[in-house]
Amino acid sequence: MNQKQDLLRQLAHDPAGAEDYDPNAMSVAQARLYIQQFLTPVQETERISIKHALGRVLASPVISSLNVPGHNNSAMDGFAFRHAEAAQRLHIVGTAFAGRAFDAIIPAGACIKIMTGAVVPPDADTVVMQEHTAVDGEYVSIQKLPGKGANVRLEGEDIAIGQTVLDNGHTLQPADMGLLASLGIAEIEVYRRLKVAFFTTGDELVSVGQPLQAGQIYDSNRYSLWGMLQALGVEVEDMGNIADDPQALEHTLLQAAAQFDVVITSGGVSVGEADFMKQLLATHGEVLFWKINMKPGRPLAYGKLGQAHYFGLPGNPVSTMVTFYQFVQSALKTLMGSPQSTVPTFKVECVSTIKKAPGRTEFQRGILFQAGNHWKVKTTGEQGSGILSSMSQANCFILLDDYAQSIEAGSWVEVQPFKGIF
Repeated sequence: MNQKQDLLRQLAHDPAGAEDYDPNAMSVAQARLYIQQFLTPVQETERISIKHALGRVLASPVISSLNVPGHNNSAMDGFAFRHAEAAQRLHIVGTAFAGRAFDAIIPAGACIKIMTGAVVPPDADTVVMQEHTAVDGEYVSIQKLPGKGANVRLEGEDIAIGQTVLDNGHTLQPADMGLLASLGIAEIEVYRRLKVAFFTTGDELVSVGQPLQAGQIYDSNRYSLWGMLQALGVEVEDMGNIADDPQALEHTLLQAAAQFDVVITSGGVSVGEADFMKQLLATHGEVLFWKINMKPGRPLAYGKLGQAHYFGLPGNPVSTMVTFYQFVQSALKTLMGSPQSTVPTFKVECVSTIKKAPGRTEFQRGILFQAGNHWKVKTTGEQGSGILSSMSQANCFILLDDYAQSIEAGSWVEVQPFKGIF
């Protein structure tokens, strides 16, 4: 057993043995740090076509074997000439097109017409845009002289031979796919996809498409989890809803832990819920149960079941999503091989009054909107942990830290957008 597993086992079986470790009063920041220290990225790799690279994580750096651009070329349509001869009328002796270079010598007192992207001949050093010239038959006069070297994109100006263009651990975006193609790279080495299984627990849950009986509710968490995991590009296995039955829970839990890198459950980790899950996790793994100083989403479990990482999320629909975004998502990215990154936040004016007591971090659901030239935010209304429509309406979290109290409309608050341009 490695050092990380030893520490996890110690915390799981003797929480008091670690300084400043209090499972009944864990801050959001502390929980994130504890989880991160037990994560080791997957090591297996595979080679894939760049057409299938979107969202994958590079397992080795990409080093250019080309200069980009591969030659000095024109940044615009115009005329290529020697800057020292700009005062005189220049004789137009030919044309350079993109993909078809002018391969003759430019005589003294001459120039060539040149198109955007065309090779700039070695005996020309400047390009003037055609709008700044006057053409008279085979001659051109420069009416507005640019500086020497203007409008010439130099060989290797963007990327030089031997330059590292994408680092190990980089998550590939659409622009990266085009960049790889521009370097003539058809295949890349990436980490294999992370394999994640999840299931929900609770006798009251019913799958969609089935009629509801008294006291039953539809199992929305399976679909929220499916969507959040799909967005990360992992391999996902929905193991369904498992009844509060010890044998069924044990079979499903052990089956998932043996086949997947990560197991996520929803429900069964709160005080007062059926404690079958807690007993099973204590028997088969090293799992930490925390009461996080946050709202929504107070109960959270994390640990290992054999070699699989385990996350136990609360069962309330909003709590499931908030704890996933605040703890699980960053952990999965680390396991995928992507360097840990902080989700950007910024401050805007809040037009809603918000009631809050100090003592815990709150993730209120908010709507960022543009008012004139400024961005503002408002809450989605009622913030109960069972109001899933608040997550559907929202496009950000309003972050209120442990020390924050109720705020009046017009106050500035910190927001965390759900997504950006990418």
